[in-house]
Formats: sequence, structure tokens, C-alpha cells
Amino acid sequence: MTQSTLEDPAPAQAARYESLIRLAEAIRAGTGVDNLFALLVEQMRGVVPFDAMAQFDETSTKVNWHYERPSGSTGPCPLQATDSTDTVAGWVHAHQEPLVIPVVEDATQFTTSMERLQSLGLRSMCAFPLSTAHRQLGSLVISSRLPNAYSPEDVRFMSLAAAQIALAMDDARNFRESQRAEERLRLLLDLTNRVVSTLDLPALLREVSAGIRRVMQCDGAGVTLPDPETGELQLVALDFPTGKGIVREGLKPTDVTQSVSRVFSTGRPLILNREELLADGPIGGEDAHSLCRVPLISHDRVLGVLSVGTYRDNAFTEDDMAFLGDVAKQVAIAVENAIAYEKIASLKDKLAREKVYLEGEIRSELNFEEIVGASDALRHVLRQVEAVAPTESTVLIYGETGTGKELIARALHNLSSRKEHAFVKLNCAAIPTGLLESELFGHERGAFTGAIAQRVGRFELAHRGTIFLDEIGEVPLELQPKLLRVLQEREFERLGSTRTVRTDARLVAATNRDLAEMVAEQTFRSDLYYRLNVFPVRMPPLRERPEDIPLLVRHFVQQFSRRNNRNIDTIPSHAMDALVTYHWPGNIRELQNVIERAVIVSRGSVLTLPVAEFKSAPARSAVANRARPAKTLRDNLSTAERAQIVKALEESNWVIAGANGAAARLGMKRSTLQFRMRKLGIHVSRSGS
Repeated sequence: MTQSTLEDPAPAQAARYESLIRLAEAIRAGTGVDNLFALLVEQMRGVVPFDAMAQFDETSTKVNWHYERPSGSTGPCPLQATDSTDTVAGWVHAHQEPLVIPVVEDATQFTTSMERLQSLGLRSMCAFPLSTAHRQLGSLVISSRLPNAYSPEDVRFMSLAAAQIALAMDDARNFRESQRAEERLRLLLDLTNRVVSTLDLPALLREVSAGIRRVMQCDGAGVTLPDPETGELQLVALDFPTGKGIVREGLKPTDVTQSVSRVFSTGRPLILNREELLADGPIGGEDAHSLCRVPLISHDRVLGVLSVGTYRDNAFTEDDMAFLGDVAKQVAIAVENAIAYEKIASLKDKLAREKVYLEGEIRSELNFEEIVGASDALRHVLRQVEAVAPTESTVLIYGETGTGKELIARALHNLSSRKEHAFVKLNCAAIPTGLLESELFGHERGAFTGAIAQRVGRFELAHRGTIFLDEIGEVPLELQPKLLRVLQEREFERLGSTRTVRTDARLVAATNRDLAEMVAEQTFRSDLYYRLNVFPVRMPPLRERPEDIPLLVRHFVQQFSRRNNRNIDTIPSHAMDALVTYHWPGNIRELQNVIERAVIVSRGSVLTLPVAEFKSAPARSAVANRARPAKTLRDNLSTAERAQIVKALEESNWVIAGANGAAARLGMKRSTLQFRMRKLGIHVSRSGS
């Protein structure tokens, strides 16, 4: 290197400040700290004489070289001493002012550092504090093999460069701290959400441990809880991917460390350094250098201990302990919830389970406790219900969706001798296939992934009561034999159990599908179909009972008026006519939704109904009918014959042969009737078509 005195000072000054501008631009572009020092070396090399450059980091009290060490440099850094105050870098950081040593051989301070510099051939040096208005970040040191290498201009220029570097370091540190604060807040929020929604405590604690280890930038995290039976502490969750296996899940504190017991008994957090860990027990064999333990406290009761460890020295601060304390509060809530849940799950009082189930059922069914209508079709259904309700027979209710099959099932239960016991319902189409068996028959703890507690199935809940299986046609083929066994032998086994459970539950099933056709297609077992088809009840669609529509409209208007704080007492006649003539593909459920919407939009005492919507559908049907060719006489005769046969089948309860069968009512032989039924496409089914 040459002296800083250049032949033409103006170009030299321009080059220096051009380098300074490039440095400032790099800082604005977000260059990382390490890249900044590399850029500083590159930009300063041609404008300031130096052979070595180093940065003193105040957080670790170490000197970091950002330029190649002088040739022949071995051993410890020449700017680093055992006592940081005995170095140029440490002194500048402590006093926050630049320091220039023109000739190393003449220096009387920093004897050790000066001797090392001389041994490397470095003869002059200067150092600058790296500081901002908010914090002190260390110092910057440059050194040259030439004596008197640094002029006052060099010092002023390097002071400006050091100020730029300090700003960049401060911004980077602020960014890291804000990132860490955001990650910690995100961890706390996620933990809070999971605490209130997760009952699988071991899985939750493992996820929490992994999240803490990541956010705290540590090497391991774990949770210790007392055994629910013996009360002895044990490590129930651990995330320690780099561990040697000395610390592992299931170990008791006496096997690993005594500090866990101390934190658990005193309820006070604890930070251990390397020496204390070596004295604490075999855990020292994991080579951890720092460990923080905080108690899990809820309602002034210590529930366990959260531990976080790392290979770094003096890694945990008071802020870290405070954050871990916040995390521990949330983990304590999760542990307390899990303990409470386990206690509740261990209660096997079946009546208490029925009470909880029935309360939920009552709350969800308050709007459907009456059967409204006076048509002949509905009266026929109610007479069938009165006849079969006192018996123990299985009832199959079939009909289109929305016709009120569940109301009929409830009526069957209420009119039976089982009305004092549970009415348990299940929509087979609403439960995933993999969970339907568990819903019907229950499961034992550990029967499958996620089965954290024993569960009582619907058949067991319905003991001495009635179970209503809606959409019975959706039961998968592989589950149907177990359902058939319950109906025939009244016994079953829970998932994961070999113990046979007996149940005295009456089955009422419902479907809107053609089970006979499903049997023919081999998607429904014939033996189960015949077992269900003991007493079929057909629910007529709303279009077959138009005389009931005015009664239903008034019922729903009153119901929704009370619910929405309205006073609607008038239904326009043209609106009622439109409702009566509409074909109602969605049946009573569609009518109910239409009336609810009309009540909501009505502003006075008169029901406001969009009549045009209910006139457009029949109009479209008329257009379609005009587009189709006229039926022939043979078509009309076939239609009339089909209607006559269907009527006879319904009156005979779908029995073909016998004195009261459909064949006798029609005055023909059984074989002739069966032939005509096949000809006309009539099956002994429950679709009502």
C-alpha cells in the first residue's frame, strides 16, 4: 500500500465520496451486513490505505475479519485479547471516539495487541466506533504495513463510512428483532387458537415444542407433566432433532435432571449455564450450554414444566424468559383442558350421555314438533303410524326429499311405549364413509388415529328407545352386514373392542331412493332390504296434497313472524292461489324456505310474495307440453292402467298375492298382475312413482 497523500487531491476526494455514495446506495438496497463489509472492503481499497480490516461485535465481544488476514497470520486474532478492554477495538467501543496509532512500535497502550500487530508486520492502525443515535454496535479497525498511514482526512472519511455501516447494522438488527417479535406473536396466536380447538394433548405439545424451538432459534424444547396415575414427572413431548438420545420422551426427571423437579415444586423459572447443566445430571451429556425452564401455572397450580435448550452460551435473556412465561400460560391452559376432558371422558354414565344428546336434539328440532295437514293422503299416513307405533316392528319411511319423513319417525316414537327413552337420529348421507361405523356403533380409545377417548355409538345411546336412520340407502355395502346383525340379533361390537354390546333399540329408517332397484343393481343387500321392509310407509309429496298447502303456509307464517318480531296477519288470495298451484319439487322444505324469505322481506301486516316466480314454472311446463306430440289412445290406456295398479298396490300395502292382495282387488291372477307390472315398469318399491 502507498501513503494516502495523492498527487492530485481533487480526484482523490471525488473517488472517496463516490465510494461513499455507492456504499449508501447499497445500504438503501437492503444489502446484508456481511455483504456490506465485503462492499466496504472493495470500495475503500483504492481510496484508503489498509492491509487488514476487522469488525468488533459488541454482542459477542469478538473480532470478525472482513478482509484477508495478513500473510503468515496464524493463531488468535491480533486484535482480540482475553480482556476486551485491552484491545484497540474494545477501547474505541467503550469510549465511543476514534483512535489513531501512527506507529505501532511507539505505542505504550494495548501492549499485547501491539506485539501481535508487530509480529504480522502491521505498523499503523486506526479504529472507529460503530454507533447510531439508538445503540452502540461495536467498532471498525483498519491497519496498514506502513507507518503514519492515516491522515486526518483519512480519519474523517472513514468516520463517515463507519457511520453508514452502523446505520445499516442498526437497520438489520431492528429488522431481525421485528421479525422475531412477529414470529413470537404468531406463535402465541396460533397456540391460543389450538388450545381452544385441540384435545389431543400429546400432538399439541409436540407441535408447540417444535414451534418454540424454531421461534427461539434453539436446539431443543420439551414439556414435562406428572403422570395422571402415579403423579411422577415425565417428559411427555420433545422436539430435539440433534439430540444424542440421552433425553427422550417418557423419561422421568430422576433419569435426566433434578432441575425440572425444582421448578415444578417451587413454581419459579430457572436458567442454567453449561457448568450447572453438567452438575445437574446426565443431561449434561447432550452438550447443551444453556437451558431455560419455566413452570406451567394455571389458577395458582403448577401443572408441568416447559424447557428450552441450546448449544450456545448465555443464550437466554430476561426478555426470553418473559416470552416463555407467556407461552407457558397458554400451554398450561391446554394441559388443564386436557385433564378436564379426560375426567369427563372417563365418566361412563350412559344416562348423562343421553341427556346431553337429547338436549342438543331438542334445541335443533323446536321448529318441527307438529305435523300440519288434513288431506286424505296425510290422514292415510297417520292411520298407518297409529297402527304400527305401539308395536316393535321396524318401519321404513320412503318418499321424496323434504316431505317430512323425520316428523313421521318422531310421531312413531312418541306414540310408542319407548317415548320415555331416547330418540336418536343420524343422517347416513351426512357422515363420511370412514366414520359412519364409529357413529353407529362407537369406538374404543386408540381404535384408530384420532380416537383419543372411548365413544358411545348411536345404537347404544338409543337403548330402549328409537333410532332413526335417515338416508339408509347411503350406508356402504361393507357396513350393511353389521347393521343387519344389530337388527336381527340386537348386538354389536365397538370399533377396537371384542366385547359384545347388546342394545334394545327400535329402528325407523327413511330413504328417498328405490331400495328394490338398488338390490337389483347389487348396491344394497337384499337380506337387509327385506329386514327393513317390514312395515313400509310412503310419504306423499306436497303436490299430491295441495289442500294442505294453505294450512302449512299459515303455520309457517305464524312461526317465522314470531321469530322475526313481525306481525303478519294477512295472506293475499292471489299469493295463496299461486302457492297451491305450484308443483313444489322441494316439497315442504322448499315451502318453508319460501315463507321464511317472504316474512323477512314483508314490511307491513300483509305477506309479500313474488307471485311471478310461482307462475313461471307451470307456464314453462305448458310450453313443453305443446311441444310434445299428443298421446295416442294406447298411451292413455297404459297410463290409466298403471295408475289403477299402483292404487291397488298402495291399498293392499304393496302385497300382490293373498285374499287382500292387489291381484284380488283387481280381479286378476297374481301371475297376470306381475306380467302387467313388468310391462308397465312397476316395481314393488317404495318410491311411489
